[in-house]
Amino acid sequence: MLLDRPGTVVPTPADAELAAKASRTLSRRTETALRIHLDDGEELTLPSGVTKLLTHLLTEMSQGNAVTLIPLHAELTTRQAADYLNVSRPHVVKLLEESRIPHHKVGTHRRIRFSDLEAFKHTHEMARRQALDALTQEAQELGMGY
Repeated sequence: MLLDRPGTVVPTPADAELAAKASRTLSRRTETALRIHLDDGEELTLPSGVTKLLTHLLTEMSQGNAVTLIPLHAELTTRQAADYLNVSRPHVVKLLEESRIPHHKVGTHRRIRFSDLEAFKHTHEMARRQALDALTQEAQELGMGY
C-alpha cells in the first residue's frame, strides 16, 4: 500500500488547517523563488519549481489527503502499482503479462518503474477520454439529449 511507503504524511486535523493557511498564502505569491528563514537565522532560497510543488502538497494536506512523493525512477511492487491505479493486484499482473506495462523481475518479484506506470495511466486516461468523446458525439448526432 502506498501509505506504507517511508515518508508518507497523513495529516492530522490541525496539520490540515495549517496546510490550508499556508497553501492560500503561497498561492498568492508571484515571485518564482521561495526564501525560507530558519530558526538559527540562516536563509535558504529554494528553486522556483518548489513553490508549485509545495503549494500542491499543502493543498492536498489541507483536504486531509495522505501525501507521498514518489521519484519517477522509483520501482513499485505490483501491490503498490495496483493501489496507485486503483485496481486489483491480479489486474496489474495481467497487464504486466500482456506487456501493456513494462516491468522487470528482482528474483521472483515483479517491479514496475513509476515513470512507466505513470505513462500507462496517462495513455489509458487519454484513450478513455477519446472513447467518451466519441460516445458523446454519437449520442448528440442521434439526438439522444446529451
